[in-house]
Amino acid sequence: MEIAQYNKLKNFIWNIANDVLVHAFAKGEYKDVILPFTVLRRMDVLLEDTKAQVLAKKEFCDQHNIKDAGPLLTVITGLPFYNTSRFTMQLLKDNINPQRLEADVYDYFNGFSPDVQDIIEKLKLRRVVQDLSAKGRLGAILEKFTDPGINLSSRPVLGADGKMALPALDNHTMGTLFEELLQRFNEEYSVTEAGEHFTPRDYVKLLARLAAEPVKDLLKTNRTYTIYDGACGTGGILTVTQAEMKRIAGENGKHPKLLIFGQELNDRTYATCKADLMISGDIGQFSYTTKDGTFQYIAYGSTISDDGHKGEKFDFCVSNPPFGTPWKTDLEKWGLGEKEKKDISDWRFYHGETSFIPGIGDCQMLFLANNVSRMKDTEQGTRIVEVHNGSSLFTGNAGGGESNLRRHIIENDMLEAIIAMPEKDFYNTGIGTYIWVVTNRKEARRKGKVQLIDATGISTPLKKNLGEKNCETSDADADRIMQLLMDFKETPESKIFDNAEFGYWEVPVLRPKRDKAGNVVRKHGEVVMAKAKGETEQIPLKYPGGIAGFYEKEIRPYDSEAQLGEPTVGYELSFTKYFYKPVKLRRVEAIMAELGAVEDKAAAVLREIMG
Repeated sequence: MEIAQYNKLKNFIWNIANDVLVHAFAKGEYKDVILPFTVLRRMDVLLEDTKAQVLAKKEFCDQHNIKDAGPLLTVITGLPFYNTSRFTMQLLKDNINPQRLEADVYDYFNGFSPDVQDIIEKLKLRRVVQDLSAKGRLGAILEKFTDPGINLSSRPVLGADGKMALPALDNHTMGTLFEELLQRFNEEYSVTEAGEHFTPRDYVKLLARLAAEPVKDLLKTNRTYTIYDGACGTGGILTVTQAEMKRIAGENGKHPKLLIFGQELNDRTYATCKADLMISGDIGQFSYTTKDGTFQYIAYGSTISDDGHKGEKFDFCVSNPPFGTPWKTDLEKWGLGEKEKKDISDWRFYHGETSFIPGIGDCQMLFLANNVSRMKDTEQGTRIVEVHNGSSLFTGNAGGGESNLRRHIIENDMLEAIIAMPEKDFYNTGIGTYIWVVTNRKEARRKGKVQLIDATGISTPLKKNLGEKNCETSDADADRIMQLLMDFKETPESKIFDNAEFGYWEVPVLRPKRDKAGNVVRKHGEVVMAKAKGETEQIPLKYPGGIAGFYEKEIRPYDSEAQLGEPTVGYELSFTKYFYKPVKLRRVEAIMAELGAVEDKAAAVLREIMG
């Protein structure tokens, strides 16, 4: 869709709120009306042309006592959904009786197939209709959304001459429109959730390329590959990744089948995602059968405590999970309290007896552990591309869940790269983000190595800020980042290290135990050693001579009574350590000359004042 058409559509939908909802709804509630009706109209318009055939087939099924008419009706619509009521939104808008209109809308809702009923329920559309009707705005909202001058359909509108009058609104553009409107509604009216689940499309496109391009030669025609996002929002990452993979594979002469799977907790975004996937889905392809039964492509609920894809593994896991978000609610769903994390039994968050359970204040590492558990043991294996904030690189002590997960990933040689992205790249936060690239099938040249890429300076400024976002990752920027990854060479922006570079021993310092009189305590003639409170040493795994070498060189010459206790292995990463660029100090002569100039200027001003 051309930018002019896109902006026209965006402004049209935005202005519906000001035209219809003003003085009847609080401004913070506008999105709860506008966005659900956008989703509804998007499905409704696709059913208009086949309405008569659907009603005739439904009548036929009723007359012949055919209980499950769904498969026959979806053949007619060409979509994995249908509506058996006599209404469309176009017909509803002509009803001039407000009381009758509300009842007809409910009848219209009830005619949809079960998957759409789920969407209507999650969007709380019945309650929205009740509020609109009570405030006399239901007819007006229907009138607006059926305006012939706009097209919310995934199919173009043709003019009398057979030429395109209005372009189609494809799924990717719809996702962008939805999330840009949501961000605009939230920011205009100071709603605290602004940008909560929105990953900018320029950023998403880079994630997709990081997933697909390094393995493009392994993709095969007529093979099915699965793409998974456990925090899928409106599905933007899934659909963009799918489209990018098709493009990349197509350019390489390959045409694989790509299926997408996800899970989302937020009602509204889940419903929007599901609706758009149904709009673009093939008949019979919206469910997937497993050993445990049948589930939808997009599951509803918390990926952490209510896994919608139990036991399933995927070829690509691409995600931007929430970070800095407590997961106390998930503990409660498991029937556990904050001090009972050790009682979590979900296998995704363990490796043998080793726990990956992080602190209660941040759930992002749980999403990473979930993705690691989804890895396939195939020729290509699985690629994980996941966005995190900086804390995932270093939080947690050695032996803690976060450190254990980093250790598991690195010691099993699965960490391909971490890319530091620019600050202010997102709408709702100015912090920098980091992209983890994890795979269980590293190419030979990467074996035993980790690549760190500093892309904090690789971005294009926006002409106008969008919330906190003041830059974007343009195609040229993405090309540069991909080149750094694919070249796998040492440059000022790319550093390559052995896996062990990021590991360390955390070792408690032991000192002789003393009694109340200050005498050294002995047992069987041996000095009793005890941990010194608050004293530990962090010894790099690559330290020459290991723990013993560190003791002999760094401790014994300066503290002869100290000893070292049992070590615990930890892992952390620091971009600052490897990419820090110290500010060059100015010469003293230059500073003195500048101070002298300031003094001369001050003296001149004083002379002028004193005459």
